Amino acid sequence: MTRHIRPALPHEAPALAALVRAAYAHYVPRLGREPGPMGDDYAARIAAGQGWVMEEAGAILGLLVLEDTAEGMLLDNIAAAAPGQGVGRRLMAFAEQEARRRGHGRIWLYTHARMVENIALYTRLGYAETHRAMQDGYDRVFMAKAL
Repeated sequence: MTRHIRPALPHEAPALAALVRAAYAHYVPRLGREPGPMGDDYAARIAAGQGWVMEEAGAILGLLVLEDTAEGMLLDNIAAAAPGQGVGRRLMAFAEQEARRRGHGRIWLYTHARMVENIALYTRLGYAETHRAMQDGYDRVFMAKAL
C-alpha cells in the first residue's frame, strides 16, 4: 500500500480531533494545560480547505493544518498517529511544497517554548527562530524558513 497526502474530508473531522488529542496528550503535564491544537475546530479547518491528511489503506496516519497568511504559509499544526515512522517528515516536506505551489516564499510555524524537541527538529529542517511571544496564554516560539 502506498501513503498519500490529500485534503481532509468533512466526515473525518472527529478522526482528526482524536489523532491530535492522542498525539499531544503527553504535553499536557509539561505545559500544565492542553496545547492549542487539542481544542481546534477541525470541521471548520476542513471546511476552510486547511486540513490535510496522510493516509494508507484508508487509515489516517497524520495531519496538517495549513493556512495562507500575508507572512507566508502558516504550518498551524502537524501531528502523526505513530511517531518515528517518517510521517512527520513527509508531511513537513509536503507543507513546504504546497507553500511553493501557492506562491509563498516563506513558511512559518510556532510551537510552545517547552516543546524543546519540536524546536530542535524544526531547526534541523532549516527553520530559524524569528521571535518569542505570549499568545493566547501560551509561551510560543515562532520559526520560519525561506523557500
